[in-house]
Amino acid sequence: MPNDLPIRKIIHVDMDAFYASVAQMDNPDLKGKPIAVGGGGARGVISAASYEARKFGVKSAMSGRLAIKLCPDLIFVRTDFARYTEISKKVRRIFYDYTDLVEPLSLDEAYLDVTENKKGNPSASLIAQEIRARIFNEVGLTASAGISINKFIAKVASDYNKPNGQKTVNPEEVLQFLEDLDIRKFYGVGKVTAEKMYQKGIFTGKDLKSKSLEYLDENFGKSGRYYYYVVRGIHNSEVKPNRIRKSLAAERTFSENLSSEIFMLEKLDHIAEEVAKRLHKSNVAGKTVTLKIKYSDFTLQTRSKTLPYFVSDKSIILETTKDLLYQEKLNNSVRLLGISLSNLNTDANKPKPSKQEKKSVSVQLKFDF
Repeated sequence: MPNDLPIRKIIHVDMDAFYASVAQMDNPDLKGKPIAVGGGGARGVISAASYEARKFGVKSAMSGRLAIKLCPDLIFVRTDFARYTEISKKVRRIFYDYTDLVEPLSLDEAYLDVTENKKGNPSASLIAQEIRARIFNEVGLTASAGISINKFIAKVASDYNKPNGQKTVNPEEVLQFLEDLDIRKFYGVGKVTAEKMYQKGIFTGKDLKSKSLEYLDENFGKSGRYYYYVVRGIHNSEVKPNRIRKSLAAERTFSENLSSEIFMLEKLDHIAEEVAKRLHKSNVAGKTVTLKIKYSDFTLQTRSKTLPYFVSDKSIILETTKDLLYQEKLNNSVRLLGISLSNLNTDANKPKPSKQEKKSVSVQLKFDF
């Protein structure tokens, strides 16, 4: 580890099977049973699965039809985002008792920088333990945590002792931890990239570390530089409490495939209305409109258009989406349509960073973790 790098104390907290756990908490009859959130109906897709269901191979993004084949006793429950948001806010209030440097990634996970914290506790591991205990006692759910010197390692570590556990990777353990890590565990290495790495003899962090920056750039493009540095424990991204939203979207999966643009326009009208509501709620607008099309054979296509001005009005979004729909002939019947707005005007509204955020924390490797 280069001694001149900023060393931080980062915690990644990840709620355990969040949507499913909320359903089981609210309905005690579901505790200990295999449940899937969403996925009901002939074309439903699962949003989350309880650990009891995961034992059968049921997982998120799987069709409900396949899930029920894997687990005949599977119980489907409806999604309830209002309830998930309510619980998420309770969990975040606990986080803010320890630090203002909280970066939510979603409703069920967040990074916390506790290098300097409100409790004056020098041990990030003990803080994580205390936070997890409070979540269980005050909210009624379990959470897992990863603790280390940067966001990348903390996120990888949080998956190690799930559910209801935590793992600390101390500064002096970082390099060995990364060398021993299965390449599939590297955050940012998806299934396709992992297969490509396997073909090139890269199975562990040690294998990845043996490759030069030039080699990784040549074979993995822009991601090559990222892989080169993270396997060496170098990931200087700070915890950003005012995380900027890059896009805002809504989509719908249909019970029957659509083959007529006329029927699609009716669906797109509702989707555009939902996107406009979300833009207004977030007080943002965007320049780039993207139409997402998933065909009946599950192939995915996107079509985008960037406007010369920011928009949030439904009528403009819908008109632009119509142009994209008729831009070229559809390849097949359609099972899903989505609309997203990116190139958002969030930079203009971004709060100025506080003195604490600006401060670069540089400390020795030997400190309580």
